[in-house]
Amino acid sequence: MKQMPMRKTRCAVYTRKSSEEGLELEFNSLHAQREACEAYIASQKQEGWVLVPDFYDDGGISGGTLERPALQQLLADIQAGLVDVVVVYKIDRLSRSLMDFAKLVDIFDRHNVTFVSVTQSFNTTNSMGRLTLNILLSFAQFEREVSGERIRDKIAASRKKGLWMGGNVPLGYDVKDKKLVINEDEAKIIRMIFDRFPTVGSATILAKRLAEEDVRTKKGRLIDKGYMYKLLNNETYLGKAVHKGTAYPGVHEAIITQEQWDKVRTILKRNPQRRAGNSRRQVPALLKGIIFGADGRAMTPTHTKKKNNRLYRYYVASRLLKGENPPGIVRSVPAGEIEAAVIDHVRGLLRSPEIIVATWREAHKLDETISENEVREALQDMDPIWDELFPYEQARVLQLLVERVEVHPSGLEIKFRMDGLETLVAEIRESLKKREAA
Repeated sequence: MKQMPMRKTRCAVYTRKSSEEGLELEFNSLHAQREACEAYIASQKQEGWVLVPDFYDDGGISGGTLERPALQQLLADIQAGLVDVVVVYKIDRLSRSLMDFAKLVDIFDRHNVTFVSVTQSFNTTNSMGRLTLNILLSFAQFEREVSGERIRDKIAASRKKGLWMGGNVPLGYDVKDKKLVINEDEAKIIRMIFDRFPTVGSATILAKRLAEEDVRTKKGRLIDKGYMYKLLNNETYLGKAVHKGTAYPGVHEAIITQEQWDKVRTILKRNPQRRAGNSRRQVPALLKGIIFGADGRAMTPTHTKKKNNRLYRYYVASRLLKGENPPGIVRSVPAGEIEAAVIDHVRGLLRSPEIIVATWREAHKLDETISENEVREALQDMDPIWDELFPYEQARVLQLLVERVEVHPSGLEIKFRMDGLETLVAEIRESLKKREAA
C-alpha cells in the first residue's frame, strides 16, 4: 500500500526581552532563545515540523502588555492561517499575565494553533497541560508583581532623598545627569505667574491673559486653567520632591520663595470657600450693603423657593421685615433685574469719555506720569472681562465703584465713587506694568 505524504506543521518562533540592555550585542538573549527553539523544531522534523522564515522578536518590551509589534504580527499571521505551532523558550516570553494569556490561548484554539515551550514540556490540548500552564503563569505573574513592588519602593526611597525619578519635567526646569536644574528663561515665567496670580485672583482670567500674551508650556501648548492649577499647586517650585502627596526636601534649587507660595495658597484656599457660599445662595447679593430705599434705610437681600423648586431672589425694605408698612417706599425689587441695571450703568460708565477724563484728572494728581490714554485703556480693559469674573469678584468691583444705590418709586439713583475708579485704574495699571516687565 502506498504511504500517505506527511503533512507539514508550520512552526513560528516568538522571542521577547523586557529590557533593552544587551540588545546591541552581536549575540544577545533574543538570539539565544531563537537558537534553542530552532533546535527543538529540528528535533521534530520526523513529525513534519518546519520553521517559517519570518522573525517574531520583541526587544525591550514588557510581557505585561499585548501591544507588542512582533506579537501583533504573529497573531495576524495566525489569523491568516500561516502558522500551526507557536514555539517559545519559556511561557513568560509570550505573556506574564494570566488574563492576557487566556486571550492568546483563545485565539490559538479558534485557529487550531498549538503552543509549545521548549524548557517546559506540556501540551495545551488536554486538561493537565492547561493546569500546568496556569500554575506556571501564576508564578510568572507573581514575579512580575514583585518586581513592580521593588521598583515602586525604590522610587519612594529616592523621592524621600529629594531625587528626581523621571516623569514629565515641570516648566522652569531641565534634567541634567538625572537631576533637575533651573531653566532661567522658563523660571521667569513661573515667577511671573506666582507674582500676578494674587493680584488677579482667578486662574481662569490669568490663563486667558497668558494665552493672549502667547505664554506656552514646556510642550509648546497655550496655558489653560487646568494647567494653571497644577502649576500653582506644584511644590517642586519650592525646591521639594513630592511623592504620593508628601513633600520632602529636594536636591534641586527652588524657583519661587516661600512668601510667593504662601500668597498663592491664601487665594486658592479662600476662593473655593467663597464659591461654595455663592453656590448655596445660587448667586451672591451683589448690592448688599450699598442698596437703600427712599427712606434711607438699607434694603436686605432675601430669597424664596416656589413649587417648581426654583430660587427667586429679592431686595426687601428693612422696615417691611420688621413688620412695618411705611408709605412711599418700594417694598421689594427682583434682585436679578436691579443688579443687571446697576451693572449696565457701571459698564457704561467705564466707556464714558466724561468719566475717563475725570478719572484721569484725579489720578494725575496722585501720579503725574499717568496719561489719559493709560486711564482709557485701563477702564476699557475691565468691560470685556466682566463676564469672565467670578461672582464675588464682580461684587468687589461694584463695591469699589458704587457708593450707593437708592430705589425710589420713580426709578433708581446711583452714586459712583471717584476714588474707587482711581483705585481700580491703579490696580489695572500695576497689573499691566508687571505684564510688560514679564
